Amino acid sequence: MEEQLQNTGWRGSAEIWLNAAYDALLETGVDGVKIQSLAKRLNLSRTSFYWFFKDRKELLDALITQWRAKNTGNLIKQTEAYAETVTEAMLNVTDCWLKPELFDAKFEFAIRGWSVRSPALRKEIQIADEQRLDALKQMFIRFGQDERLADTRARTIYLVQIGYISMQTSEETSVRLQRIPQYVEVFTGQAPDQRELDRFFARHQQ
Repeated sequence: MEEQLQNTGWRGSAEIWLNAAYDALLETGVDGVKIQSLAKRLNLSRTSFYWFFKDRKELLDALITQWRAKNTGNLIKQTEAYAETVTEAMLNVTDCWLKPELFDAKFEFAIRGWSVRSPALRKEIQIADEQRLDALKQMFIRFGQDERLADTRARTIYLVQIGYISMQTSEETSVRLQRIPQYVEVFTGQAPDQRELDRFFARHQQ
């Protein structure tokens, strides 16, 4: 089979190999991200991998880059999205917790699990945590809150969400949506108005 695949010239692509590595990381942890097992998963030859990545480390680095761009990058973008009120801004951030395409909670959990054995990755996570917290803090400051309160609110929001992820909390989307108005009020000190909630719920209709 391997010889046949080599003869066809099909070696996959960098994206295909990276997607397979992502799936393996989520399913079995970083130990499951091995070239031979990924080749078997993809039904490709092991040598095909080296057309796209120098070695396993480069593939793992690509996973970290993907996590950084998706979870940290999108969270920061959501804190900077247009909003007329602090409650609308908070609802923009809340999109992250409900849309995996914005913030991948399973990916976050897997990366944090991997970091237990990787001091270098722990540093990456510490940097990401500070960037995310600062983005949330700056969001509150833009709406006139003093720096100390903004920092405390940012930490409350972020640590609650990381708690959800770390505890692998299982919660029906409908249940979580019902709690959103109260979460927003707790996090911002203000209740969202109905028009803001209507727009938010319209984005998350199932």
